[in-house]
Amino acid sequence: MYAIIKASGQQFKVREGDVLSFDKMGMEPGSEVEFREVLALNDGELKVGTPLVEGAVVKGEVINEGRDRKVIIYKKRRRKDSKLKRGFRRDFTRVKITKIA
Repeated sequence: MYAIIKASGQQFKVREGDVLSFDKMGMEPGSEVEFREVLALNDGELKVGTPLVEGAVVKGEVINEGRDRKVIIYKKRRRKDSKLKRGFRRDFTRVKITKIA
């Protein structure tokens, strides 16, 4: 059984027991989170929503919040003596999927 959910402006394929990283939600570790924007649900037969599957909900538990590794963005324009180096660290919330209903 799996579901396709929409969260943080992205789509994720989730199963029970999966651990995923979403954009920072500002929630305490151990708290419950619900994803109501379920785009598709497969429990033996595929149900595709238009645009959402009615009555479907995916529940998860917040494990922790943190910051990812630094990502380096380097741009160089050849023969122009022009270069730019920047980096950023994405804030995330790690969630364990507990139930698909």
